[in-house]
Amino acid sequence: MAFKDKSVWIIGASSGIGKALAIDMAKAKAKIILSSRNIEELKKVQEECLKLTDYCVSLKLDLEFNGDYSKEVGEVLSHYSTIDYLLLVGGVSQRSYAYETPESIDRKLMEINYFGNVSITKAVLPTMIKQKSGHIVVVSSIAGKFGWPLRSAYSASKHALHGFFESLRAEQVSNNIIVTMAVPGRVLTNISQNALLKDGSKHGKLDSGQEKGISAESCSMQIIAAIKKNKKEVLIGGKEIYMVWIRKFLPFLFYSFAAKSESNK
Repeated sequence: MAFKDKSVWIIGASSGIGKALAIDMAKAKAKIILSSRNIEELKKVQEECLKLTDYCVSLKLDLEFNGDYSKEVGEVLSHYSTIDYLLLVGGVSQRSYAYETPESIDRKLMEINYFGNVSITKAVLPTMIKQKSGHIVVVSSIAGKFGWPLRSAYSASKHALHGFFESLRAEQVSNNIIVTMAVPGRVLTNISQNALLKDGSKHGKLDSGQEKGISAESCSMQIIAAIKKNKKEVLIGGKEIYMVWIRKFLPFLFYSFAAKSESNK
Protein backbone atom coordinates (compact mmCIF):
# COMPACT_ATOMS: atom_id res chain seq x y z
CA MET A 1 0.00 0.00 0.00
CA ALA A 2 3.04 2.31 0.21
CA PHE A 3 2.63 3.54 -3.38
CA LYS A 4 -1.16 3.55 -3.70
CA ASP A 5 -2.31 6.86 -5.24
CA LYS A 6 1.25 8.23 -5.13
CA SER A 7 2.66 9.77 -8.30
CA VAL A 8 5.68 7.85 -9.57
CA TRP A 9 7.72 9.20 -12.50
CA ILE A 10 9.98 6.54 -14.04
CA ILE A 11 12.70 7.72 -16.44
CA GLY A 12 13.90 4.90 -18.69
CA ALA A 13 10.67 2.90 -18.46
CA SER A 14 10.55 1.38 -21.95
CA SER A 15 12.53 -1.80 -21.15
CA GLY A 16 14.59 -3.70 -18.58
CA ILE A 17 14.61 -2.54 -14.97
CA GLY A 18 12.50 0.53 -15.74
CA LYS A 19 9.77 -1.56 -17.35
CA ALA A 20 9.79 -4.01 -14.43
CA LEU A 21 9.47 -1.13 -11.97
CA ALA A 22 6.56 0.28 -13.98
CA ILE A 23 4.68 -3.02 -13.85
CA ASP A 24 5.29 -3.38 -10.12
CA MET A 25 4.16 0.19 -9.45
CA ALA A 26 1.03 -0.46 -11.50
CA LYS A 27 0.30 -3.51 -9.37
CA ALA A 28 0.69 -1.25 -6.32
CA LYS A 29 -1.96 1.11 -7.79
CA ALA A 30 0.41 4.05 -8.10
CA LYS A 31 -0.24 6.97 -10.43
CA ILE A 32 2.49 6.41 -12.99
CA ILE A 33 4.32 8.57 -15.50
CA LEU A 34 6.47 6.62 -17.94
CA SER A 35 9.29 8.35 -19.80
CA SER A 36 11.83 7.25 -22.38
CA ARG A 37 13.05 8.41 -25.79
CA ASN A 38 11.58 5.23 -27.35
CA ILE A 39 7.94 6.24 -27.43
CA GLU A 40 6.80 3.13 -29.34
CA GLU A 41 8.09 0.74 -26.67
CA LEU A 42 6.90 3.12 -23.96
CA LYS A 43 3.34 2.91 -25.28
CA LYS A 44 3.51 -0.90 -25.05
CA VAL A 45 4.55 -0.66 -21.39
CA GLN A 46 1.74 1.83 -20.78
CA GLU A 47 -0.78 -0.64 -22.19
CA GLU A 48 0.47 -3.32 -19.79
CA CYS A 49 0.28 -0.94 -16.85
CA LEU A 50 -3.26 0.17 -17.67
CA LYS A 51 -4.38 -3.42 -17.24
CA LEU A 52 -3.32 -3.10 -13.61
CA THR A 53 -4.04 0.51 -12.68
CA ASP A 54 -6.30 3.35 -13.88
CA TYR A 55 -3.53 5.94 -13.84
CA CYS A 56 -0.65 5.70 -16.29
CA VAL A 57 0.55 8.25 -18.82
CA SER A 58 3.54 8.21 -21.16
CA LEU A 59 5.79 11.18 -21.86
CA LYS A 60 8.68 11.18 -24.32
CA LEU A 61 11.96 12.31 -22.78
CA ASP A 62 15.53 12.04 -24.06
CA LEU A 63 18.28 12.17 -21.41
CA GLU A 64 20.94 13.05 -23.97
CA PHE A 65 19.35 16.40 -24.83
CA ASN A 66 18.90 17.75 -21.35
CA GLY A 67 18.91 21.54 -21.48
CA ASP A 68 15.53 22.19 -19.87
CA TYR A 69 12.92 19.75 -18.61
CA SER A 70 10.53 22.34 -17.15
CA LYS A 71 7.97 21.61 -19.89
CA GLU A 72 7.96 17.91 -19.04
CA VAL A 73 7.61 18.64 -15.33
CA GLY A 74 4.69 20.93 -16.10
CA GLU A 75 3.02 18.20 -18.12
CA VAL A 76 3.42 15.70 -15.28
CA LEU A 77 1.90 18.18 -12.83
CA SER A 78 -1.01 18.75 -15.21
CA HIS A 79 -1.90 15.06 -14.79
CA TYR A 80 -1.06 14.70 -11.08
CA SER A 81 -0.68 17.56 -8.63
CA THR A 82 2.44 16.12 -6.99
CA ILE A 83 5.61 14.24 -7.88
CA ASP A 84 6.10 11.85 -4.99
CA TYR A 85 8.71 9.52 -6.48
CA LEU A 86 11.28 10.11 -9.19
CA LEU A 87 12.91 6.90 -10.42
CA LEU A 88 16.00 7.49 -12.55
CA VAL A 89 16.68 4.29 -14.47
CA GLY A 90 17.72 5.44 -17.95
CA GLY A 91 21.29 5.09 -19.18
CA VAL A 92 23.69 3.51 -21.65
CA SER A 93 26.80 1.36 -21.18
CA GLN A 94 30.09 0.98 -23.08
CA ARG A 95 32.39 -1.71 -24.46
CA SER A 96 35.70 -0.11 -25.51
CA TYR A 97 39.19 0.58 -24.17
CA ALA A 98 39.84 4.08 -22.83
CA TYR A 99 42.76 4.73 -25.21
CA GLU A 100 40.68 4.00 -28.30
CA THR A 101 37.47 5.73 -27.19
CA PRO A 102 37.08 9.24 -28.65
CA GLU A 103 36.02 12.01 -26.30
CA SER A 104 32.75 12.28 -28.19
CA ILE A 105 31.73 8.90 -26.77
CA ASP A 106 32.89 9.85 -23.26
CA ARG A 107 30.82 13.03 -23.48
CA LYS A 108 27.78 11.17 -24.86
CA LEU A 109 27.76 8.78 -21.91
CA MET A 110 28.18 11.65 -19.46
CA GLU A 111 25.30 13.55 -21.08
CA ILE A 112 22.95 10.57 -20.87
CA ASN A 113 23.99 8.88 -17.63
CA TYR A 114 24.99 11.92 -15.57
CA PHE A 115 23.82 15.29 -16.90
CA GLY A 116 20.48 13.95 -18.11
CA ASN A 117 19.62 12.52 -14.71
CA VAL A 118 20.92 15.60 -12.91
CA SER A 119 18.92 17.91 -15.18
CA ILE A 120 15.62 16.11 -14.66
CA THR A 121 16.27 16.03 -10.91
CA LYS A 122 16.91 19.79 -10.80
CA ALA A 123 13.69 20.34 -12.74
CA VAL A 124 11.69 18.24 -10.24
CA LEU A 125 13.33 19.51 -7.05
CA PRO A 126 11.36 22.79 -6.75
CA THR A 127 8.13 20.75 -6.70
CA MET A 128 9.45 18.37 -4.03
CA ILE A 129 10.81 21.24 -1.95
CA LYS A 130 7.43 22.97 -2.12
CA GLN A 131 5.74 19.71 -1.11
CA LYS A 132 8.27 19.23 1.69
CA SER A 133 8.47 15.60 0.60
CA GLY A 134 9.76 13.36 -2.17
CA HIS A 135 11.83 10.28 -2.86
CA ILE A 136 14.47 10.14 -5.59
CA VAL A 137 15.73 6.70 -6.62
CA VAL A 138 18.88 6.53 -8.73
CA VAL A 139 19.83 3.31 -10.49
CA SER A 140 23.62 3.31 -10.57
CA SER A 141 25.83 0.22 -11.07
CA ILE A 142 28.65 -1.59 -9.33
CA ALA A 143 30.70 0.15 -12.04
CA GLY A 144 29.96 3.27 -10.01
CA LYS A 145 31.87 1.72 -7.11
CA PHE A 146 35.04 0.79 -9.00
CA GLY A 147 36.57 0.95 -12.46
CA TRP A 148 36.63 -2.08 -14.77
CA PRO A 149 38.13 -2.82 -18.19
CA LEU A 150 36.14 -1.56 -21.19
CA ARG A 151 33.94 0.62 -18.95
CA SER A 152 35.97 3.83 -18.47
CA ALA A 153 33.29 6.31 -19.60
CA TYR A 154 30.42 4.28 -18.16
CA SER A 155 32.15 3.90 -14.81
CA ALA A 156 33.03 7.59 -14.71
CA SER A 157 29.41 8.59 -15.34
CA LYS A 158 28.15 6.29 -12.58
CA HIS A 159 30.81 7.49 -10.11
CA ALA A 160 29.62 11.03 -10.83
CA LEU A 161 26.04 10.10 -9.96
CA HIS A 162 27.12 8.95 -6.51
CA GLY A 163 28.95 12.21 -5.83
CA PHE A 164 26.01 14.36 -6.88
CA PHE A 165 23.19 12.46 -5.23
CA GLU A 166 24.99 11.82 -1.95
CA SER A 167 25.55 15.58 -1.72
CA LEU A 168 21.91 16.24 -2.62
CA ARG A 169 20.72 13.81 0.05
CA ALA A 170 22.62 15.71 2.75
CA GLU A 171 21.30 19.05 1.51
CA GLN A 172 17.63 18.06 1.43
CA VAL A 173 17.12 16.38 4.80
CA SER A 174 15.19 19.40 6.12
CA ASN A 175 12.81 19.18 3.17
CA ASN A 176 12.10 15.49 3.83
CA ILE A 177 13.48 14.50 0.42
CA ILE A 178 14.95 11.01 0.45
CA VAL A 179 17.60 9.71 -1.95
CA THR A 180 18.11 5.98 -2.54
CA MET A 181 21.05 4.75 -4.62
CA ALA A 182 20.34 1.34 -6.18
CA VAL A 183 23.58 -0.39 -7.19
CA PRO A 184 22.90 -3.42 -9.41
CA GLY A 185 25.49 -5.87 -10.63
CA ARG A 186 24.54 -8.16 -13.49
CA VAL A 187 20.89 -7.94 -14.51
CA LEU A 188 19.48 -9.74 -17.54
CA THR A 189 18.44 -6.77 -19.69
CA ASN A 190 19.43 -5.40 -23.09
CA ILE A 191 22.07 -3.07 -21.63
CA SER A 192 24.98 -4.98 -23.16
CA GLN A 193 23.31 -5.10 -26.59
CA ASN A 194 22.85 -1.31 -26.50
CA ALA A 195 26.32 -0.57 -25.09
CA LEU A 196 28.40 1.74 -27.28
CA LEU A 197 31.57 0.68 -29.04
CA LYS A 198 34.47 3.03 -29.85
CA ASP A 199 32.81 4.15 -33.10
CA GLY A 200 29.45 4.83 -31.43
CA SER A 201 27.75 1.74 -32.85
CA LYS A 202 25.96 -0.75 -30.61
CA HIS A 203 27.72 -3.75 -29.09
CA GLY A 204 24.79 -5.80 -30.37
CA LYS A 205 25.21 -8.92 -28.28
CA LEU A 206 24.39 -10.26 -24.85
CA ASP A 207 27.48 -10.60 -22.66
CA SER A 208 27.96 -14.00 -21.05
CA GLY A 209 28.06 -12.41 -17.60
CA GLN A 210 24.88 -10.46 -18.29
CA GLU A 211 23.16 -13.65 -19.45
CA LYS A 212 23.75 -15.17 -16.00
CA GLY A 213 22.42 -12.11 -14.19
CA ILE A 214 19.30 -11.81 -12.08
CA SER A 215 16.03 -10.91 -13.80
CA ALA A 216 14.84 -7.34 -14.17
CA GLU A 217 11.79 -8.37 -12.14
CA SER A 218 13.96 -9.53 -9.24
CA CYS A 219 15.95 -6.31 -9.42
CA SER A 220 12.74 -4.27 -9.34
CA MET A 221 11.46 -6.12 -6.26
CA GLN A 222 14.71 -5.41 -4.42
CA ILE A 223 14.67 -1.74 -5.39
CA ILE A 224 11.08 -1.40 -4.19
CA ALA A 225 11.95 -3.10 -0.89
CA ALA A 226 14.78 -0.57 -0.44
CA ILE A 227 12.45 2.34 -1.22
CA LYS A 228 9.96 1.17 1.40
CA LYS A 229 12.74 1.04 3.99
CA ASN A 230 14.10 4.47 2.96
CA LYS A 231 17.50 2.91 2.40
CA LYS A 232 20.28 5.23 1.35
CA GLU A 233 21.96 2.56 -0.77
CA VAL A 234 21.31 -1.03 -1.77
CA LEU A 235 23.54 -3.53 -3.57
CA ILE A 236 21.61 -5.83 -5.91
CA GLY A 237 22.76 -8.90 -7.80
CA GLY A 238 24.60 -12.20 -7.44
CA LYS A 239 28.14 -13.03 -6.42
CA GLU A 240 29.52 -10.15 -8.48
CA ILE A 241 28.41 -7.62 -5.88
CA TYR A 242 31.01 -9.09 -3.50
CA MET A 243 33.54 -7.24 -5.66
CA VAL A 244 32.47 -4.05 -3.89
CA TRP A 245 33.66 -5.50 -0.58
CA ILE A 246 36.75 -7.08 -2.10
CA ARG A 247 37.69 -3.68 -3.54
CA LYS A 248 37.25 -2.10 -0.10
CA PHE A 249 38.87 -4.68 2.16
CA LEU A 250 41.16 -6.69 -0.16
CA PRO A 251 42.20 -4.16 -2.81
CA PHE A 252 45.25 -6.16 -3.94
CA LEU A 253 42.93 -9.05 -4.85
CA PHE A 254 40.54 -6.74 -6.67
CA TYR A 255 43.35 -5.23 -8.74
CA SER A 256 44.46 -8.73 -9.71
CA PHE A 257 40.94 -9.65 -10.84
CA ALA A 258 40.56 -6.44 -12.83
CA ALA A 259 43.94 -6.82 -14.57
CA LYS A 260 43.19 -10.41 -15.59
CA SER A 261 39.60 -9.79 -16.65
CA GLU A 262 38.79 -11.28 -20.03
CA SER A 263 35.07 -11.71 -19.47
CA ASN A 264 33.98 -8.60 -21.33
CA LYS A 265 36.29 -8.68 -24.35
